[in-house]
Amino acid sequence: MSSGATPRAVAARVIDAVLNRGRSLKAELAQALPSLPDPRDRALVEAICFAVLRQPARYEAALSAWVPRPLPRRDSELKALLFAGFAQLDPLALPAHAAVAATVEAARALGRKHQAGLVNALLRRAQREGIPAGDAHAHWPRWLRDRIAADWPQDERAVLDASAIEPPMWLRVNLRRQTREAYVARLSEAGIVAHVEAEWPEALRLDEAVPVAALPGFADGDVSVQDLSAQQVVQALSPPHGARVLDACAAPGGKTAHLLEHDPSLRMTALDVEASRLERVRANLRRIGVVADVTLEAADAADTRTWWDGVAFDAVLLDAPCSATGIVRRQPDVLQHRRASDLDSLIATQAQLLDALWPTLAPGGVLLYATCSILRAENEAQIAAFLTRTPDAVAEPLDERLGRIAGAGRQRLPGEQGADGFYYARLRKRPL
Repeated sequence: MSSGATPRAVAARVIDAVLNRGRSLKAELAQALPSLPDPRDRALVEAICFAVLRQPARYEAALSAWVPRPLPRRDSELKALLFAGFAQLDPLALPAHAAVAATVEAARALGRKHQAGLVNALLRRAQREGIPAGDAHAHWPRWLRDRIAADWPQDERAVLDASAIEPPMWLRVNLRRQTREAYVARLSEAGIVAHVEAEWPEALRLDEAVPVAALPGFADGDVSVQDLSAQQVVQALSPPHGARVLDACAAPGGKTAHLLEHDPSLRMTALDVEASRLERVRANLRRIGVVADVTLEAADAADTRTWWDGVAFDAVLLDAPCSATGIVRRQPDVLQHRRASDLDSLIATQAQLLDALWPTLAPGGVLLYATCSILRAENEAQIAAFLTRTPDAVAEPLDERLGRIAGAGRQRLPGEQGADGFYYARLRKRPL
């Protein structure tokens, strides 16, 4: 198999696993990418897979228009390869001749020599005619589209459109290491164009993603990759200097690290239910070189008897498990896996976490509730219910730059300010 065919074949196998066997994109990529020694091939596989999974309905419509009979289930891998070929032409806009030739060769490598002609013919047609428009959002579950339409009737189309395109790459500059302007200069020297966000002094936006290894000083903690919405959690929580802080659902550790970049004197406790995920938190902290009082513990945050020492926290960050409907553009396989029944379970878990963590907060302290969801049931309705049953909790106003008012908090929808969909609510415990 030629070097060009190899990543196309790998991408087809990943796409097939996600679309037809219910596998996680993240898990499949984690297994597949190490087989490719060239980082350019790994980047190509990722780009193809994400492009396909952001709008598979569009490619399904192309096949329906161009193939007289639907491909049988046994040809699911071939279908995934065709989708990979379509994505290379649009939206990735790779050089057509090379993309088509390598994809046809990948069909042979996948044991489908007898179907290589079909692949060639369909990709040549796509090259000539373009991919039919169809309904690019037809792969969204009907129940979820109905909820978005009910929650955001004026914004439904914008939400779906923003979730179907590649997001920018957001960077967080470690201001303890250098100024943002100095880091922009380092990027420029490396041939990387960055856009400054005037209102957020740490944030930079790259319209075209680059491998983290290409970012100057990444390995030394000079910069981190973190979406603007996630970066703003620190500003929304704003713990006092030297405070005792709990990050209740910490992995992979970006927010823990960001809090400690702001104030290394914080006394941090970071929890995650999976011990393996805490290794990523440790790695993040090592990379940014934080020397701080940090306790990492594998525990269910809702079961405080197993981990809490009874000493109250001054601030609690609850980045709660949610439907991830605000980050579909980053996790497009969410639409393949999420079920309507999942939502009731997630809402119950969020409420359980709020109720369990509130007693760990000191009087006068602040709990920040955050999700990467855009569904009102997980966000403003969840907080409204909590405030109703928790008389010593009061919602505090948040910076209008965090999004539109949504009940007691703020909601940003996907793509607004170029950022992910995110919800924030800041809750103060009344002093005794």
